[in-house]
Amino acid sequence: MATCWQGLWAYRFYLFVYLLPIILLPLPLLVPTKEAYCAYAIIIMALFWCFEALPLAVTALFPLILFPMMGIMDAAEVCIEYFNDTNILFIGGLLVAIAVEHWNLHKRIALRVLLIIGVRPALLMLGFMMVTAFLSMWISNTATTAMMVPIAHAVLEQLHKAPEDKDVEKGSDNQTFELQETSPQKEATTLDNGQVHPVPHGSLEPKAQRTQEQLRFSQGMSLCVCYSASIGGIATLTGTTPNLVLQAQVNIISKNANVVNFASWFGFAFPAMIILLLLAWVWLQFLFLGFNFRKNFGMGDEARGQQKAAVRVIQTEHRRLGPMTFAEMAVTFLFVLLVILWFTREPGFFPGWGTLAFSNSQGESIVSDGTVAIFMGIIMFIVPSKIPGLTQNPEKPGKLKAPPALLNWKTVNEKMPWNIVFLLGGGFALAKGSAESGLSAWLGDKLTPLQSVPPPAIVCILCLLVAIFTECTSNVATTTLFLPILASMAKAICLNPLYVMLPCTLAASLAFMLPVATPPNAIAFSFGGIKVSDMVRAGFLLNILGVLVIMLAINTWSIPIFDLNTFPSWALTNATHCLANATAPGP
Repeated sequence: MATCWQGLWAYRFYLFVYLLPIILLPLPLLVPTKEAYCAYAIIIMALFWCFEALPLAVTALFPLILFPMMGIMDAAEVCIEYFNDTNILFIGGLLVAIAVEHWNLHKRIALRVLLIIGVRPALLMLGFMMVTAFLSMWISNTATTAMMVPIAHAVLEQLHKAPEDKDVEKGSDNQTFELQETSPQKEATTLDNGQVHPVPHGSLEPKAQRTQEQLRFSQGMSLCVCYSASIGGIATLTGTTPNLVLQAQVNIISKNANVVNFASWFGFAFPAMIILLLLAWVWLQFLFLGFNFRKNFGMGDEARGQQKAAVRVIQTEHRRLGPMTFAEMAVTFLFVLLVILWFTREPGFFPGWGTLAFSNSQGESIVSDGTVAIFMGIIMFIVPSKIPGLTQNPEKPGKLKAPPALLNWKTVNEKMPWNIVFLLGGGFALAKGSAESGLSAWLGDKLTPLQSVPPPAIVCILCLLVAIFTECTSNVATTTLFLPILASMAKAICLNPLYVMLPCTLAASLAFMLPVATPPNAIAFSFGGIKVSDMVRAGFLLNILGVLVIMLAINTWSIPIFDLNTFPSWALTNATHCLANATAPGP
């Protein structure tokens, strides 16, 4: 009998994939409408995503098969959703991020900032959080964490050495730094179904001679890095994938009315990120360091000696990078230019270059943030990595060769997360199918009774629900499933859809409680001797603080940015009953 149960458990994913569509088959058979067909497809995909019975990207391909066969959408219409403007923005942004990683520019930025801030315990934690959050705004959260956690542990080893240790005086190199160039796949194993499982590093287990206080500081540093990676990603539109899911969903509802762009999102999310980052620093400092001002800010002769050794470690690594190369300077220039072009394309409070130079007959910009990102990405392939000139080919003496470009396709192909491209496309196809089939309108009608509930209460409850859900499910899958439903609900109760969709998108990034919630959590869990209970205790209050910060943002400075006090004209489709209230207060 035990062998039978073991066999069923071993084949649980196969059985789930085979049986679930059969169990749900009565829905489309008994209710032969497009709404029911679309609901059937969505329920199957939602459960496959939640339990990760198939790789997330494979599940995302289901609309390509189900929607045309069920008569919901033509195959050509479904395919377009897999490579729309938002996916172009995602790919273009990642091309620039890959170039930054490839030339180690992110490491130079991190070490330089740490040298400026110093290594006193409280300031060291704040420094690592600031650097990690900034890098996560532009490059992947996982890559940022995989780089920053080993640096943190190398510095901590110097801080924790006994004062009589010879290495303290000379600030010896630390082999932990060697780990930071490894790929994220070495930090956490990923099964075929996409589930992340942390892998402990035996060499980094807490040593027996470490005091409990040192262990707690090590745990706090690991958590501060992974948490700030998730927090930093919310600040920019390309910082984390749920933000792009939101933009695409809004584009579908508004018929590409440019409601959410890089500048408007940054104005909304960046202040929220700063506030949440500072609150996280205070909370983690209290939890792992206590409020001992003298000790936290490194007073005392012994502490100063250890700090000098830790600074030398950072200085040594910074010196190893050498002076900035032409490639690093070129990537820095193109990166800064990309950000400037994003901000000034259509800022909202003055005419942007997109409107002035590239406008249609209605005076609207016909270039998007994705256009700019791809343009900069292509430039990376045609700018040489060294000052133009001919050099000798070491493999073939006597022959001249040109230097390689800043980016090459081999590097891009290795580092580009193509699975996320398919995952995004599947979500966009689901949203489009819901609208085309009438499922969105049907859901909206059923949610009309919520009109009697105060909008802030609705948003608070939904944020808590999304924050809990994202602990167990991919944040991309969470936003993909929730946002179309939330948009339908908002239109049904004549509430500006952005008032609900914006906060819930931020809440999808509040995955702080479990190691398997995000890859950054798994990486930190494998380094710091952290127990699951430590992460739950630290992450629980941080989730609550995150929801409170989101509520503050959506009810204050976001109102003038997105005009949340009015029901927008672009949301009147299937919501004509709101026409009389189009100028009534939203929240």
